[in-house]
Amino acid sequence: MDYLPIFCQLQHKACLLVGGGEVAERKARLLLDAGAALTVNASQFNPQFRQWATEGRLTLVVGEFNADLLVGKWLAIAATDRVEVNALVYQCANQQRVFCNVVDDPKRASFIMPSIIDRSPIMVAVSSGGKAPVLARLLREKLEAMLPQHLGRLAHWGGALRQRVKQHFADPADRRRFWERLFSHHRLAQSLANNDAALAAQQTEELFDTPQRARGEVVLVGAGPGDAGLLTLKGLQQMQQADVVVYDRLVSDEVMALVRRDAERIFVGKRAGQHCVPQEQINRILLEQAQRGKRVVRLKGGDPFIFGRGGEELETLADGGIPFSVVPGITAASGCSAYSGIPLTHRDHAQSVRLVTGHAKADGGLDWATLAADRQTLVFYMGLTQAAEIQCQLQAHGMAATTPVALVENGTSCRQRVIEGELAQLALLAQQAASPSLIIVGSVVSLRSKLNWFASHSAAPDLAKMA
Repeated sequence: MDYLPIFCQLQHKACLLVGGGEVAERKARLLLDAGAALTVNASQFNPQFRQWATEGRLTLVVGEFNADLLVGKWLAIAATDRVEVNALVYQCANQQRVFCNVVDDPKRASFIMPSIIDRSPIMVAVSSGGKAPVLARLLREKLEAMLPQHLGRLAHWGGALRQRVKQHFADPADRRRFWERLFSHHRLAQSLANNDAALAAQQTEELFDTPQRARGEVVLVGAGPGDAGLLTLKGLQQMQQADVVVYDRLVSDEVMALVRRDAERIFVGKRAGQHCVPQEQINRILLEQAQRGKRVVRLKGGDPFIFGRGGEELETLADGGIPFSVVPGITAASGCSAYSGIPLTHRDHAQSVRLVTGHAKADGGLDWATLAADRQTLVFYMGLTQAAEIQCQLQAHGMAATTPVALVENGTSCRQRVIEGELAQLALLAQQAASPSLIIVGSVVSLRSKLNWFASHSAAPDLAKMA
């Protein structure tokens, strides 16, 4: 370990900053935010320094640096554009045993300034020891995106409860379970983010009143169409807090790799024509796991409320008195079309889009006349086995046989394959595609040759071979 990471309490502590330019200004902001009693020494100062001095937030010392300025200081920062001055500050600070940071010179620094993620009182610092500051900044940006903005409010809320929790739960294990449930309670976090103290208090009281070993809940999470980068931040957070993850085959391996490592995984996948686990049994699994006090994430490909039968699963939970919530996901229609370079709507081609279940029946279950109307895009989910029926019905109700179609196989993944053709060829095209595939019908498909940006394999149909 090159450095010992520590967090300094600088409230009202005397600190010295040498430098009055832009870099020094950035360091001054950090020190002032930390509550330091700041003295700034330089021959010239940016206007911001003079404004801070006028407001009484810091003291300016005009002139060359001298060692006396370090007397009584807790730490110092050298941020001038003169190497010899920065070196002198470091040398004098070492002699007086004052911690010193020299900007952009880690060899002359007894401490370094990390990249900071501030969710006060939660603080996260990232450092490369001065070797790769840009990499540290990129890591900070990733963490910034992952950590909810309301994390600090949740920490303050928990801090106010510490004594009560200690008195309420005599068993340390019960105290630990309470804290885990409090800090992973996304509905409480949302209430705090909304400044709804009354609802937050109610949700907290429910945690106190519920036996810690008996409470369970289910979060329905949309995993997106395949690319793990399309998973929502909230979905990722729920996956990493789960005790149990119930998932199907449409959830990609890349997404599953992000699940909390010690969570139990229950596969309930379904394949076309072969139901591995009946829907009623899936509903029962969710109910039983939650009744055991588990935090269950039901992970579904795409969006759980678009042909995902999520509503049916939640009805079972509601009937069983199990708390639940939903985290939407990017649905396959949106993800697959975007990664195929096919806009679902376009001013010159389609003013509406329809998402349709591909389990079409010949008994009139779908309004084919409406589906065959002009200037719209149709997206059929689970439509491979019904491709011939879709082709027949759309043409019978007036859609042109030359209407462009595309079948997107394994959309948004590195295995994505797009087969293009015309409506009159749809049944033959479907024989060349593998599940899971999405069928897109409409003139917007013709834009793919110009708008395709994703490095995926585009397949030319071998119709002669299929004839």
